[in-house]
Amino acid sequence: MSPTATQLGRNPVPADAAIEVRDLVKAFYDAGGDRITLATTGVNFSVKRGEFVCIVGPSGCGKTTVLRILAGLETLLSGEVRIESATPPAMVFQEASVLPWLTVSQNVAFPLSLKGVSRQKQRERVGELLALTGLTEFADAYPHQLSGGMKQRVSVARALVDDRDVLLMDEPFGALDEQTRLTLQQELLGIWERTGKTVVFITHSVDEALTLADRVLVMSPRPGTIVADLAVPFERPRDVVEMRRDKRFWDLTYEVWRLLAASPEH
Repeated sequence: MSPTATQLGRNPVPADAAIEVRDLVKAFYDAGGDRITLATTGVNFSVKRGEFVCIVGPSGCGKTTVLRILAGLETLLSGEVRIESATPPAMVFQEASVLPWLTVSQNVAFPLSLKGVSRQKQRERVGELLALTGLTEFADAYPHQLSGGMKQRVSVARALVDDRDVLLMDEPFGALDEQTRLTLQQELLGIWERTGKTVVFITHSVDEALTLADRVLVMSPRPGTIVADLAVPFERPRDVVEMRRDKRFWDLTYEVWRLLAASPEH
């Protein structure tokens, strides 16, 4: 079950906050239940409604763990996670999670079919999402006929199909080649600008974070905590290629890498 404000205490969430994380601690135990490994400690951040926030940090720092806790897929050890939304978050995983026996249209419609939405409404909504993600001409294709980038478009479309307020994305473009990544980054920005979703996006790529985000959160090595919260000053709408001509882009890239290099081992 996804955490909500009512489950997690009486202190009100700020009026413009969709997500509030306070003093989050996550630990994993060994098979005997005796030895404990801290994954994160003292993680604090908030995300405004309609804001696009990226989290970067070294491998093993707990980025994905934090996202899975937001999605209700992991339980925290202590702290609070509050999500102000009428709907549970939607999740896009690192590997395209498409069902191989279903067509593109059927994959996108799957959450609606589970809810018993009428076929007519499914067709209408799926048509909108296929157009939004550039998949209309592949509606009847099966996953084995698609490239990796197109499979991830299907995953994004399916995450959006039932119109949830919060979108959680765990390195969705990490396995793609650079050209495909840039293309999908541009498409994701367009989708986000049109839908106004609240997005938390995990990435190993500093330049991807700066391309997409309103803010970039930098995490330390394990046990991970937030060591910096950086505002990204670039105007919107953004051109993912033209941004790389801006000296501020490379100055910020250097600053994030400096923070990552300076993060102390715990």
